[in-house]
Amino acid sequence: MFLKNRIKLLAVVGFVLVIAASAASRPRKMQRIATGSWGAPHIRIDVGQGSATIDYDCANGTIDGPLTFDSKGRFTWHGTHRREGPGPIRVGHELKGSPALYTGSIKDDTMTLTVKLTDSNEVVDTYTLKRGSFGRVFKCK
Repeated sequence: MFLKNRIKLLAVVGFVLVIAASAASRPRKMQRIATGSWGAPHIRIDVGQGSATIDYDCANGTIDGPLTFDSKGRFTWHGTHRREGPGPIRVGHELKGSPALYTGSIKDDTMTLTVKLTDSNEVVDTYTLKRGSFGRVFKCK
């Protein structure tokens, strides 16, 4: 009798472990961020169908799509970041960009975004943006 109960207990524990392992290994369901503007002091992001443009104080950037986030709101996006200088830009002179990693999370209408340059590991900044806001960007003069 004791052996039968022990076998049943081991079978139940094994079943629970198999269910837990399959749930943990399931791919996270990804959601696409809606098009529109997100803004905060010193930053504005305009999200399009497959990419986004970013305007900062004295800089700009792009995020390559698709712009998705997981069921917990977390994301990792790749793109570019370009520093701008004061004054006009000479015709034919293109600003060089750096590859950038955009990480963070979205909860309701709030996005936390960290911008990191991947070629130098420099963290540009962390921003808290609101959906529907145009932000307030001050360009270099």
